[in-house]
Amino acid sequence: MLDSKTIEIVQSTVPILKEHSKQIGKRFYELLFEKAPDLYNMFNQTNQKREIQQEALGYAVYAAGEHITNLEAIKPVIERISQKHRAIGVKAEQYPVVGETLLQAVKDVLGDAASDDIIEAWGKAYGYIANAFIELEEDLYKETESQPGGWEGYRSFYIDKKVEESDNVTSFYLKAKDNKAIASYKTGQYLTLAAAVPGEKYTHIRHYSLSESPGKDYYRISVKREDAHDGAPAGIVSNYLHNQVETGGTLKFSAPAGDFVLDDSKQPVVLISGGIGITPLLSMLNTIVEKQPTRQVTFIHAAINGKTHAFKEHVAQLDKNNENVTSFTCYSSPSEEDRLVDNFDKEGYVDLELLQSIIPSKEAGFYFCGSIPFMEAILKALHRWDVPNEQIHYEVFSPVAILGEK
Repeated sequence: MLDSKTIEIVQSTVPILKEHSKQIGKRFYELLFEKAPDLYNMFNQTNQKREIQQEALGYAVYAAGEHITNLEAIKPVIERISQKHRAIGVKAEQYPVVGETLLQAVKDVLGDAASDDIIEAWGKAYGYIANAFIELEEDLYKETESQPGGWEGYRSFYIDKKVEESDNVTSFYLKAKDNKAIASYKTGQYLTLAAAVPGEKYTHIRHYSLSESPGKDYYRISVKREDAHDGAPAGIVSNYLHNQVETGGTLKFSAPAGDFVLDDSKQPVVLISGGIGITPLLSMLNTIVEKQPTRQVTFIHAAINGKTHAFKEHVAQLDKNNENVTSFTCYSSPSEEDRLVDNFDKEGYVDLELLQSIIPSKEAGFYFCGSIPFMEAILKALHRWDVPNEQIHYEVFSPVAILGEK
Protein backbone atom coordinates (compact mmCIF):
# COMPACT_ATOMS: atom_id res chain seq x y z
CA MET A 1 0.00 0.00 0.00
CA LEU A 2 1.04 3.60 -0.54
CA ASP A 3 1.94 5.83 2.41
CA SER A 4 -0.30 8.75 3.36
CA LYS A 5 2.14 11.42 2.16
CA THR A 6 2.35 9.88 -1.31
CA ILE A 7 -1.43 9.63 -1.53
CA GLU A 8 -1.84 13.26 -0.44
CA ILE A 9 0.66 14.52 -3.04
CA VAL A 10 -0.85 12.45 -5.86
CA GLN A 11 -4.42 13.47 -5.14
CA SER A 12 -3.52 17.14 -4.71
CA THR A 13 -1.70 17.25 -8.06
CA VAL A 14 -4.36 15.39 -10.10
CA PRO A 15 -5.98 18.71 -11.24
CA ILE A 16 -2.61 19.86 -12.65
CA LEU A 17 -2.09 16.62 -14.57
CA LYS A 18 -5.68 16.72 -15.77
CA GLU A 19 -5.19 20.25 -17.11
CA HIS A 20 -2.08 19.19 -19.04
CA SER A 21 -3.12 15.60 -19.83
CA LYS A 22 -3.06 15.98 -23.63
CA GLN A 23 0.43 17.49 -23.63
CA ILE A 24 1.69 14.81 -21.25
CA GLY A 25 0.23 12.06 -23.43
CA LYS A 26 1.77 13.55 -26.57
CA ARG A 27 5.18 13.99 -24.97
CA PHE A 28 5.05 10.47 -23.52
CA TYR A 29 4.65 8.80 -26.91
CA GLU A 30 7.34 10.99 -28.46
CA LEU A 31 9.80 9.85 -25.81
CA LEU A 32 8.63 6.23 -25.84
CA PHE A 33 9.09 5.76 -29.58
CA GLU A 34 12.50 7.44 -29.40
CA LYS A 35 13.56 4.92 -26.74
CA ALA A 36 11.90 1.87 -28.27
CA PRO A 37 10.88 2.36 -31.93
CA ASP A 38 9.89 -1.31 -32.14
CA LEU A 39 6.84 -0.40 -30.06
CA TYR A 40 5.40 1.21 -33.18
CA ASN A 41 4.44 -2.39 -34.02
CA MET A 42 2.20 -2.60 -30.94
CA PHE A 43 0.22 0.62 -31.32
CA ASN A 44 -2.52 1.70 -33.70
CA GLN A 45 -0.69 4.27 -35.81
CA THR A 46 -3.93 5.84 -37.05
CA ASN A 47 -4.93 6.59 -33.46
CA GLN A 48 -1.43 7.97 -32.90
CA LYS A 49 -1.79 10.39 -35.82
CA ARG A 50 -5.22 11.44 -34.62
CA GLU A 51 -3.74 11.85 -31.08
CA ILE A 52 -6.47 9.63 -29.63
CA GLN A 53 -4.05 7.39 -27.75
CA GLN A 54 -2.24 10.43 -26.36
CA GLU A 55 -5.52 11.71 -24.98
CA ALA A 56 -6.40 8.27 -23.63
CA LEU A 57 -3.11 7.98 -21.77
CA GLY A 58 -3.59 11.35 -20.13
CA TYR A 59 -7.09 10.36 -19.07
CA ALA A 60 -5.88 7.07 -17.61
CA VAL A 61 -3.17 8.80 -15.59
CA TYR A 62 -5.34 11.37 -13.86
CA ALA A 63 -8.24 8.91 -13.42
CA ALA A 64 -5.89 6.51 -11.62
CA GLY A 65 -4.61 9.38 -9.49
CA GLU A 66 -8.11 10.45 -8.52
CA HIS A 67 -8.94 6.91 -7.39
CA ILE A 68 -5.54 5.88 -6.06
CA THR A 69 -7.04 4.74 -2.73
CA ASN A 70 -9.86 2.84 -4.41
CA LEU A 71 -8.92 1.40 -7.80
CA GLU A 72 -12.13 -0.63 -7.62
CA ALA A 73 -13.93 2.58 -8.64
CA ILE A 74 -12.25 2.45 -12.06
CA LYS A 75 -12.40 -1.31 -12.39
CA PRO A 76 -14.13 -1.14 -15.83
CA VAL A 77 -11.23 0.95 -17.15
CA ILE A 78 -8.60 -1.37 -15.69
CA GLU A 79 -10.32 -4.50 -17.02
CA ARG A 80 -10.81 -3.03 -20.49
CA ILE A 81 -7.20 -1.87 -20.76
CA SER A 82 -5.91 -5.19 -19.42
CA GLN A 83 -7.87 -7.08 -22.05
CA LYS A 84 -6.33 -4.88 -24.76
CA HIS A 85 -2.86 -5.34 -23.26
CA ARG A 86 -3.26 -9.12 -23.28
CA ALA A 87 -4.53 -9.01 -26.86
CA ILE A 88 -1.54 -7.05 -28.19
CA GLY A 89 1.03 -8.83 -26.03
CA VAL A 90 2.06 -6.26 -23.42
CA LYS A 91 4.43 -7.94 -20.94
CA ALA A 92 5.39 -7.19 -17.32
CA GLU A 93 8.97 -6.31 -18.28
CA GLN A 94 7.71 -3.41 -20.43
CA TYR A 95 6.11 -1.56 -17.53
CA PRO A 96 9.31 -0.05 -16.06
CA VAL A 97 10.28 1.77 -19.28
CA VAL A 98 6.73 3.04 -19.57
CA GLY A 99 6.90 4.37 -16.00
CA GLU A 100 10.24 6.09 -16.57
CA THR A 101 8.97 7.65 -19.78
CA LEU A 102 5.75 8.83 -18.18
CA LEU A 103 7.58 10.59 -15.35
CA GLN A 104 9.94 12.22 -17.84
CA ALA A 105 6.94 13.43 -19.86
CA VAL A 106 5.42 14.95 -16.72
CA LYS A 107 8.73 16.72 -15.98
CA ASP A 108 9.03 18.02 -19.53
CA VAL A 109 5.48 19.38 -19.63
CA LEU A 110 5.19 20.78 -16.11
CA GLY A 111 8.75 22.06 -15.81
CA ASP A 112 9.57 23.54 -12.39
CA ALA A 113 6.06 22.74 -11.16
CA ALA A 114 7.06 19.05 -11.16
CA SER A 115 9.09 19.05 -7.95
CA ASP A 116 11.15 16.08 -6.82
CA ASP A 117 8.49 15.25 -4.23
CA ILE A 118 5.78 15.20 -6.90
CA ILE A 119 7.81 13.01 -9.27
CA GLU A 120 8.71 10.64 -6.45
CA ALA A 121 5.06 10.35 -5.35
CA TRP A 122 3.80 9.70 -8.88
CA GLY A 123 6.60 7.17 -9.38
CA LYS A 124 5.36 5.21 -6.36
CA ALA A 125 1.78 5.56 -7.55
CA TYR A 126 2.70 4.28 -11.00
CA GLY A 127 4.39 1.24 -9.48
CA TYR A 128 1.30 0.51 -7.41
CA ILE A 129 -1.03 0.83 -10.40
CA ALA A 130 1.31 -1.11 -12.69
CA ASN A 131 1.34 -4.03 -10.26
CA ALA A 132 -2.46 -4.15 -10.41
CA PHE A 133 -2.33 -4.37 -14.21
CA ILE A 134 0.50 -6.92 -14.22
CA GLU A 135 -1.28 -9.27 -11.82
CA LEU A 136 -4.53 -9.10 -13.77
CA GLU A 137 -2.78 -9.54 -17.13
CA GLU A 138 -0.76 -12.52 -15.89
CA ASP A 139 -4.02 -14.24 -15.01
CA LEU A 140 -5.45 -13.38 -18.43
CA TYR A 141 -2.40 -14.83 -20.22
CA LYS A 142 -2.59 -18.06 -18.23
CA GLU A 143 -6.32 -18.39 -18.76
CA THR A 144 -6.04 -17.70 -22.50
CA GLU A 145 -3.18 -20.10 -23.15
CA SER A 146 -4.46 -22.97 -21.00
CA GLN A 147 -8.00 -23.10 -22.39
CA PRO A 148 -8.81 -25.73 -25.06
CA GLY A 149 -7.58 -24.39 -28.40
CA GLY A 150 -5.85 -21.43 -26.72
CA TRP A 151 -2.53 -19.98 -27.80
CA GLU A 152 0.11 -17.41 -26.95
CA GLY A 153 0.99 -14.46 -29.18
CA TYR A 154 -0.23 -14.39 -32.77
CA ARG A 155 -1.45 -17.45 -34.70
CA SER A 156 -1.87 -17.87 -38.46
CA PHE A 157 -5.35 -18.18 -39.94
CA TYR A 158 -6.33 -18.52 -43.57
CA ILE A 159 -9.33 -16.88 -45.22
CA ASP A 160 -11.79 -19.69 -45.89
CA LYS A 161 -14.18 -17.30 -47.62
CA LYS A 162 -15.09 -13.62 -48.01
CA VAL A 163 -18.73 -12.53 -48.04
CA GLU A 164 -19.98 -9.04 -48.90
CA GLU A 165 -22.56 -7.97 -46.32
CA SER A 166 -23.21 -4.47 -47.71
CA ASP A 167 -21.57 -1.92 -50.03
CA ASN A 168 -18.79 -1.32 -47.50
CA VAL A 169 -18.80 -4.31 -45.13
CA THR A 170 -17.22 -7.70 -45.85
CA SER A 171 -17.08 -10.77 -43.61
CA PHE A 172 -13.94 -12.87 -43.35
CA TYR A 173 -14.31 -16.51 -42.32
CA LEU A 174 -11.09 -17.60 -40.60
CA LYS A 175 -9.74 -21.10 -40.07
CA ALA A 176 -6.55 -22.07 -38.25
CA LYS A 177 -3.72 -22.76 -40.66
CA ASP A 178 -2.37 -25.53 -38.40
CA ASN A 179 -5.81 -27.23 -38.51
CA LYS A 180 -5.79 -27.53 -34.72
CA ALA A 181 -8.67 -26.62 -32.41
CA ILE A 182 -9.42 -22.94 -31.84
CA ALA A 183 -10.40 -21.33 -28.55
CA SER A 184 -14.01 -20.54 -27.89
CA TYR A 185 -14.95 -17.03 -26.80
CA LYS A 186 -17.50 -15.03 -24.90
CA THR A 187 -20.22 -13.47 -27.00
CA GLY A 188 -19.20 -9.88 -27.77
CA GLN A 189 -15.42 -10.39 -27.69
CA TYR A 190 -12.96 -9.49 -30.46
CA LEU A 191 -9.92 -10.77 -32.30
CA THR A 192 -6.76 -8.69 -32.61
CA LEU A 193 -5.08 -8.60 -36.02
CA ALA A 194 -1.38 -7.93 -36.58
CA ALA A 195 -1.39 -6.86 -40.22
CA ALA A 196 1.78 -6.74 -42.31
CA VAL A 197 0.50 -4.34 -44.96
CA PRO A 198 2.70 -4.14 -48.11
CA GLY A 199 4.59 -0.84 -48.21
CA GLU A 200 4.07 -0.10 -44.51
CA LYS A 201 7.15 0.06 -42.26
CA TYR A 202 5.45 -1.22 -39.11
CA THR A 203 2.85 -3.83 -38.25
CA HIS A 204 -0.66 -2.44 -37.93
CA ILE A 205 -2.72 -3.62 -34.97
CA ARG A 206 -6.52 -3.66 -35.18
CA HIS A 207 -9.31 -5.11 -33.02
CA TYR A 208 -12.29 -6.66 -34.83
CA SER A 209 -15.38 -7.97 -33.08
CA LEU A 210 -16.36 -11.56 -33.68
CA SER A 211 -19.65 -11.30 -35.56
CA GLU A 212 -20.81 -14.91 -35.19
CA SER A 213 -21.92 -16.90 -32.17
CA PRO A 214 -19.21 -19.06 -30.54
CA GLY A 215 -18.85 -22.81 -30.89
CA LYS A 216 -18.01 -22.98 -34.60
CA ASP A 217 -14.86 -24.43 -36.20
CA TYR A 218 -14.09 -20.96 -37.60
CA TYR A 219 -13.99 -17.33 -36.52
CA ARG A 220 -15.81 -14.58 -38.39
CA ILE A 221 -14.98 -10.90 -38.39
CA SER A 222 -16.90 -8.34 -40.43
CA VAL A 223 -14.90 -5.30 -41.50
CA LYS A 224 -16.09 -1.93 -42.75
CA ARG A 225 -13.98 -0.44 -45.56
CA GLU A 226 -13.00 3.06 -44.48
CA ASP A 227 -12.88 5.24 -47.59
CA ALA A 228 -11.25 8.66 -47.71
CA HIS A 229 -13.72 11.41 -46.79
CA ASP A 230 -13.79 14.99 -45.50
CA GLY A 231 -10.01 15.23 -45.64
CA ALA A 232 -9.48 11.98 -43.71
CA PRO A 233 -7.36 9.37 -45.52
CA ALA A 234 -8.66 5.92 -46.41
CA GLY A 235 -8.22 3.25 -43.75
CA ILE A 236 -4.93 1.42 -44.31
CA VAL A 237 -5.93 -1.93 -42.81
CA SER A 238 -9.58 -2.05 -43.85
CA ASN A 239 -8.69 -1.33 -47.49
CA TYR A 240 -5.89 -3.90 -47.33
CA LEU A 241 -8.36 -6.51 -46.12
CA HIS A 242 -11.04 -5.60 -48.66
CA ASN A 243 -8.84 -5.08 -51.70
CA GLN A 244 -5.70 -7.17 -51.26
CA VAL A 245 -6.42 -10.12 -48.99
CA GLU A 246 -8.07 -12.88 -51.01
CA THR A 247 -9.61 -16.24 -50.12
CA GLY A 248 -6.79 -18.53 -49.06
CA GLY A 249 -4.66 -15.64 -47.84
CA THR A 250 -3.12 -15.76 -44.36
CA LEU A 251 -3.55 -13.34 -41.45
CA LYS A 252 -2.25 -13.39 -37.86
CA PHE A 253 -4.49 -13.01 -34.85
CA SER A 254 -4.14 -13.19 -31.08
CA ALA A 255 -6.72 -15.18 -29.09
CA PRO A 256 -10.18 -13.67 -28.44
CA ALA A 257 -10.32 -10.91 -25.83
CA GLY A 258 -12.63 -8.24 -24.46
CA ASP A 259 -14.85 -7.39 -21.51
CA PHE A 260 -17.98 -6.40 -23.48
CA VAL A 261 -19.81 -9.70 -23.10
CA LEU A 262 -23.42 -10.80 -22.89
CA ASP A 263 -24.60 -12.02 -19.49
CA ASP A 264 -26.29 -15.41 -19.32
CA SER A 265 -29.30 -14.30 -17.28
CA LYS A 266 -32.92 -14.59 -18.41
CA GLN A 267 -33.43 -10.83 -18.23
CA PRO A 268 -34.78 -9.25 -21.45
CA VAL A 269 -32.05 -7.63 -23.50
CA VAL A 270 -31.92 -4.63 -25.82
CA LEU A 271 -29.16 -4.56 -28.45
CA ILE A 272 -28.55 -1.16 -30.07
CA SER A 273 -26.03 -0.80 -32.88
CA GLY A 274 -24.85 2.00 -35.14
CA GLY A 275 -23.10 1.18 -38.44
CA ILE A 276 -20.32 -1.35 -38.08
CA GLY A 277 -21.08 -1.47 -34.36
CA ILE A 278 -23.52 -4.20 -35.34
CA THR A 279 -20.78 -6.86 -35.23
CA PRO A 280 -20.58 -7.75 -31.50
CA LEU A 281 -24.33 -7.29 -31.10
CA LEU A 282 -25.03 -9.66 -33.98
CA SER A 283 -22.93 -12.26 -32.19
CA MET A 284 -25.09 -11.69 -29.11
CA LEU A 285 -28.31 -11.94 -31.11
CA ASN A 286 -27.25 -15.17 -32.81
CA THR A 287 -26.25 -16.64 -29.46
CA ILE A 288 -29.56 -15.78 -27.82
CA VAL A 289 -31.47 -17.37 -30.70
CA GLU A 290 -29.35 -20.52 -30.49
CA LYS A 291 -29.06 -20.93 -26.72
CA GLN A 292 -31.80 -18.85 -25.05
CA PRO A 293 -34.84 -19.15 -27.34
CA THR A 294 -37.21 -17.83 -24.66
CA ARG A 295 -35.17 -14.75 -23.75
CA GLN A 296 -36.79 -11.61 -25.10
CA VAL A 297 -34.47 -9.51 -27.26
CA THR A 298 -35.05 -6.22 -29.05
CA PHE A 299 -32.52 -5.52 -31.80
CA ILE A 300 -32.24 -1.88 -32.94
CA HIS A 301 -29.89 -0.95 -35.77
CA ALA A 302 -29.05 2.51 -37.10
CA ALA A 303 -27.47 2.92 -40.55
CA ILE A 304 -27.15 5.63 -43.18
CA ASN A 305 -29.33 3.74 -45.67
CA GLY A 306 -30.03 0.30 -47.09
CA LYS A 307 -26.78 0.12 -49.05
CA THR A 308 -24.67 0.44 -45.89
CA HIS A 309 -26.93 -1.80 -43.79
CA ALA A 310 -25.02 -5.04 -43.17
CA PHE A 311 -26.84 -8.26 -42.19
CA LYS A 312 -30.26 -6.75 -42.86
CA GLU A 313 -31.76 -9.93 -44.35
CA HIS A 314 -30.24 -12.14 -41.66
CA VAL A 315 -31.72 -10.10 -38.80
CA ALA A 316 -35.08 -9.84 -40.57
CA GLN A 317 -35.17 -13.62 -40.92
CA LEU A 318 -34.38 -14.10 -37.22
CA ASP A 319 -37.20 -11.68 -36.37
CA LYS A 320 -39.61 -13.61 -38.60
CA ASN A 321 -38.67 -17.07 -37.35
CA ASN A 322 -38.28 -16.43 -33.61
CA GLU A 323 -41.05 -15.17 -31.34
CA ASN A 324 -38.56 -13.82 -28.80
CA VAL A 325 -36.86 -11.50 -31.35
CA THR A 326 -38.07 -8.03 -32.34
CA SER A 327 -35.98 -5.91 -34.71
CA PHE A 328 -36.16 -2.24 -35.64
CA THR A 329 -34.27 -0.27 -38.29
CA CYS A 330 -33.44 3.43 -38.31
CA TYR A 331 -31.92 5.19 -41.37
CA SER A 332 -30.45 8.68 -41.07
CA SER A 333 -30.45 9.31 -44.86
CA PRO A 334 -32.67 6.76 -46.61
CA SER A 335 -32.40 6.51 -50.38
CA GLU A 336 -35.33 6.79 -52.76
CA GLU A 337 -35.16 3.02 -53.17
CA ASP A 338 -35.41 2.61 -49.39
CA ARG A 339 -38.52 4.78 -49.37
CA LEU A 340 -40.02 2.96 -52.33
CA VAL A 341 -39.74 -0.51 -50.80
CA ASP A 342 -40.35 0.75 -47.25
CA ASN A 343 -37.46 -1.26 -45.78
CA PHE A 344 -36.83 0.83 -42.65
CA ASP A 345 -38.89 1.77 -39.61
CA LYS A 346 -37.78 5.32 -38.83
CA GLU A 347 -35.96 8.11 -40.63
CA GLY A 348 -33.55 9.95 -38.36
CA TYR A 349 -31.71 8.81 -35.27
CA VAL A 350 -32.17 6.53 -32.30
CA ASP A 351 -33.40 8.66 -29.39
CA LEU A 352 -35.20 8.29 -26.08
CA GLU A 353 -38.63 8.76 -27.64
CA LEU A 354 -37.96 5.90 -30.03
CA LEU A 355 -36.60 3.62 -27.30
CA GLN A 356 -39.59 4.21 -25.06
CA SER A 357 -42.00 3.58 -27.94
CA ILE A 358 -40.66 0.14 -28.88
CA ILE A 359 -39.14 -1.32 -25.70
CA PRO A 360 -41.75 -2.92 -23.40
CA SER A 361 -39.86 -2.07 -20.22
CA LYS A 362 -36.60 -0.48 -19.13
CA GLU A 363 -36.14 -3.51 -16.87
CA ALA A 364 -33.68 -5.00 -19.34
CA GLY A 365 -30.00 -5.24 -20.10
CA PHE A 366 -28.92 -2.60 -22.61
CA TYR A 367 -25.92 -3.33 -24.87
CA PHE A 368 -24.76 -0.88 -27.50
CA CYS A 369 -21.89 -0.26 -29.89
CA GLY A 370 -21.15 2.25 -32.65
CA SER A 371 -19.31 5.50 -33.16
CA ILE A 372 -18.43 7.56 -30.08
CA PRO A 373 -21.10 10.24 -30.83
CA PHE A 374 -23.70 7.50 -31.38
CA MET A 375 -22.91 5.80 -28.09
CA GLU A 376 -22.78 9.05 -26.14
CA ALA A 377 -26.28 9.83 -27.47
CA ILE A 378 -27.56 6.38 -26.45
CA LEU A 379 -25.97 6.64 -23.01
CA LYS A 380 -27.50 10.08 -22.48
CA ALA A 381 -30.93 8.77 -23.49
CA LEU A 382 -30.68 5.81 -21.11
CA HIS A 383 -29.62 8.07 -18.25
CA ARG A 384 -32.57 10.38 -18.97
CA TRP A 385 -34.77 7.29 -18.75
CA ASP A 386 -33.17 6.50 -15.36
CA VAL A 387 -31.84 3.13 -16.48
CA PRO A 388 -29.42 1.97 -13.74
CA ASN A 389 -25.74 1.88 -14.67
CA GLU A 390 -25.49 -1.83 -13.86
CA GLN A 391 -27.93 -2.52 -16.74
CA ILE A 392 -25.84 -0.53 -19.26
CA HIS A 393 -23.02 -2.12 -21.25
CA TYR A 394 -21.07 -0.80 -24.23
CA GLU A 395 -18.01 -1.47 -26.36
CA VAL A 396 -15.50 1.29 -27.06
CA PHE A 397 -12.71 0.64 -29.57
CA SER A 398 -11.40 4.14 -29.10
CA PRO A 399 -8.60 4.07 -26.48
CA VAL A 400 -10.65 6.50 -24.39
CA ALA A 401 -12.31 3.85 -22.27
CA ILE A 402 -15.24 5.66 -20.67
CA LEU A 403 -17.91 7.58 -22.59
CA GLY A 404 -18.39 11.19 -21.66
CA GLU A 405 -15.11 11.35 -19.69
CA LYS A 406 -12.13 12.67 -21.64
